[in-house]
Amino acid sequence: MLYAIIATDVANSLEKRLAARPAHLERLQVLKDEGRVVLAGPHPAIDSNDPGDAGFSGSLIVAQFESLGAAQAWAEADPFVTAGVYANVVVKPFRQSMP
Repeated sequence: MLYAIIATDVANSLEKRLAARPAHLERLQVLKDEGRVVLAGPHPAIDSNDPGDAGFSGSLIVAQFESLGAAQAWAEADPFVTAGVYANVVVKPFRQSMP
């Protein structure tokens, strides 16, 4: 089943985010290589694809997992969590309607 992982950054997290990004992307690449990622990306803090110093306000990942528990465990082990980038993470079942 698909699950949405919706994360909100702590204030002024850009430096921490940039430091943890390679490890975060490495974990996502594993899911992608397994064909489990529907989409993934950050929420810019301003209305721009390149927010610069404004940074990001969070992230969204939609991916396939065996269960809600598996999705939650994966999210809790994310480098952005362990580095203190995310203030909170919500994991919800997701039913894709489009495309």
